[in-house]
Amino acid sequence: MAAKRLYRSREDRILGGVCGGMAEYFRTDPSLMRLLWILFTLLTGGIGLFFYFAAWILIPVEPRR
Repeated sequence: MAAKRLYRSREDRILGGVCGGMAEYFRTDPSLMRLLWILFTLLTGGIGLFFYFAAWILIPVEPRR
């Protein structure tokens, strides 16, 4: 069985595909992932934005199928 990998989504993206990719990885709704990320950003005073852009740079784009 192949190992599960985290990728940025090619289809389910609004900005960089980070939340869409995380939703695919954790098998959850992308809208829920986006809401959780927004909540995290608001509760941490904006630190979530730093993590989002870091993830955008570090997580590779999903390979074409």
